[in-house]
Amino acid sequence: MAGKGGEEMALYAIGDLHLHFQSECPSPMQRTQGGWRNHEEVFRRNCAGLLTPEDTLVLLGDHSWGKTLAQCREALDYIAALPGRKILLRGNHDMFWDAGKTAKLNELYRGRLHFLQGNYFTYRDYALVGSKGYCFEGPFYLDKKGRIMGWDPEEEEKAEKIIQRELGRLRASFEAARQDGHNRFIMLLHYPPTSVIEKRSPFTDLAEEYGAHQVIYAHCHGQSRFHDSIEGNFRSIEYHLVSGDYLRWMPRRLLD
Repeated sequence: MAGKGGEEMALYAIGDLHLHFQSECPSPMQRTQGGWRNHEEVFRRNCAGLLTPEDTLVLLGDHSWGKTLAQCREALDYIAALPGRKILLRGNHDMFWDAGKTAKLNELYRGRLHFLQGNYFTYRDYALVGSKGYCFEGPFYLDKKGRIMGWDPEEEEKAEKIIQRELGRLRASFEAARQDGHNRFIMLLHYPPTSVIEKRSPFTDLAEEYGAHQVIYAHCHGQSRFHDSIEGNFRSIEYHLVSGDYLRWMPRRLLD
């Protein structure tokens, strides 16, 4: 499908903007590491030079440090002003977004932003499905060489409850699309699909069950976290990390 100037429209993704226009930034990494310096303006310029009004940009969570919708107003306005159609997924820091009130957000920002939770959106003949997801992040017990020797079983049990909840939400997104006749999927998560102690997970199994074409995720930012989960082809599905600092604030092109 042709876009502005005869160019083909495309699908892009990025996550973890962590904007803080109306709130304090609690992250020492974000305050001190060079890759985050003036990242809001770097990202804005990159989008202006890359995206056309016909493109779609998916933002995979952790949009703002604000805890309420009022504290996120400027951040959401900033995202809405970027070129193209914008689809937002919930992240673990998106306190402004109650999962049960997604319809209200979609109504409030109708024509400007699209919020993905328990629903789906389309790009060409693909259904974009997703939820926040979750994975167990410890605490882990390490030996002197930094190798994982064990972990807290009580915290693992707590994590499993959240994982099951998020799997249910993600399945609801898949089913909403499938009931409308869609059979090609791109699966979107905020958390990585596997933890550092997993080779596969219920999320990778779900992607395989529905035959997802790609699985896109964020959350892993800071160089030490960039390889916490799957990258590339795994069991015939393409997996891509799109955290903002990993991409150096240049959205990743997923589909032409």
